[in-house]
Amino acid sequence: MLDAAFFVRWMTAAAAVIDREADRLTELDSPIGDADHGRNMQRGFAAVVTALEAEPPATPGAALIAAGRKLISSVGGASGPLYGTLLRRAGKAFGEAPQLSAEELRAGLGAGVEAVAQLGGSAPGDKTMLDALVPGIEALATSFDAAATASEKGALATVPMLARKGRASYLGERSIGHQDPGATSSALLLAALAEVAK
Repeated sequence: MLDAAFFVRWMTAAAAVIDREADRLTELDSPIGDADHGRNMQRGFAAVVTALEAEPPATPGAALIAAGRKLISSVGGASGPLYGTLLRRAGKAFGEAPQLSAEELRAGLGAGVEAVAQLGGSAPGDKTMLDALVPGIEALATSFDAAATASEKGALATVPMLARKGRASYLGERSIGHQDPGATSSALLLAALAEVAK
């Protein structure tokens, strides 16, 4: 069963991996975005860790709601609202439960992904974070490692895609051949989840 401390460890691990990969995320964002994804995500998740340390959450839901709020308030561009919505909506789905099963985690994150799709008006295949999140969350039914692998494959699969949503969509055909930075950071989020679940 997964308690509040598990979710704090997840957010801490996510902050660490995003910190390590920030330059690569920004490089991916340079040809098809505003070249700020890595720095924005780095700043946002560092703020999340600080907030969770300052006020330790009592439940898994409280942990993700607090993390989502902090991302919305501290990350510029589209990333803050999208990642913030993902975590807040999942946190709300968890309710006041003190512990969650892996299946309850998957259901809550699935609700978060649906909220992201609604907010961005996007679907898998549009070359967005959903291309990593959707297969990753589905694979959680198998294992945490399977989720990490599926989301990484999903991020890599965005390279040949034509962007239909987000900043990259303004480039039209020129968006083809570039890996989506949002899908890449989503894959890092699920890689961090698999890491703390070991």
